[in-house]
Amino acid sequence: MPRLWVLAGATGTGKTALSLSLAEHLAATGVPAEIVNADAMQLYRGMDIGTAKLPESERRGIPHHLFDVLDVTDEAAVARYQDVARETIRAIHSRGADAILVGGSGLYVSSVVYDFRFPPHDHALRAALEAELEARGPGALFARLQEADPGTAARIDAQNGRRIVRALEILAQGKQTYGAALPDRPRHWHPDTRLVGVHVDRAELVARLDDRVIGMWAGGLLEEVRALRERGLDQGVTARRAIGYAQAVAQLDGELSEADAVAQTQALTRRYARRQVSWFKRYEGVRWVAPDVAPAELIGAAR
Repeated sequence: MPRLWVLAGATGTGKTALSLSLAEHLAATGVPAEIVNADAMQLYRGMDIGTAKLPESERRGIPHHLFDVLDVTDEAAVARYQDVARETIRAIHSRGADAILVGGSGLYVSSVVYDFRFPPHDHALRAALEAELEARGPGALFARLQEADPGTAARIDAQNGRRIVRALEILAQGKQTYGAALPDRPRHWHPDTRLVGVHVDRAELVARLDDRVIGMWAGGLLEEVRALRERGLDQGVTARRAIGYAQAVAQLDGELSEADAVAQTQALTRRYARRQVSWFKRYEGVRWVAPDVAPAELIGAAR
């Protein structure tokens, strides 16, 4: 049976490089492999520098899927992603290849790995909550979520109004929120799933992330954001709020200096990485490795 490899972990830990090495090693053993993106922001066309997206020229001829599939005006929805990602993985397996799911967006990874369904949308309720968010800001809604579901609130950024609204929408329907996405004994969607967590010591990771942000600005993030604004970034629901992009927009609008935009992005990225680590630590059976682990060691341990 073709396998589903999952390379998860915090941003900046080296998941992309390891996925390429693993795919090449699998191919050398006679098993083709294809890579599937599980980073929510890398779904967007044109969001390259700020997401550290691997250029096509550096993908070593390995098929990559679910990169550049949304416009910046589209809303990224994890339930829709779940369907498309699983369909993509089934197609890869039908070709006799292993699939390698790579990313750090915890809910996106979980939506593929674990066998659960998302609650439906209540559009009228959501509209009311979004109107309240617009009028009062995220603080009041987040306090309500903390009271109703502390576990989910602990895993959501208190400033992420979109996630807070969705959690309250689900609760109001009498459903369980995403805090219940990983039950005590979770069942894998694909029976041959190999969970690998990529880990870097905190001090080293912080240095990596801070340097990456500096490199984003040096590498042309502002120019990238200018181009994306011409394509509707300011009207986007999800893309315009991405870490780094929101700060670059604020700099272009004169609301932040470059130094403040960089510092704010660094702080938010570090905080996001902490939440990612906490999310993936809940996975049962995950094997934590350094980013330079030999692929042969991974494959040998999986047998």
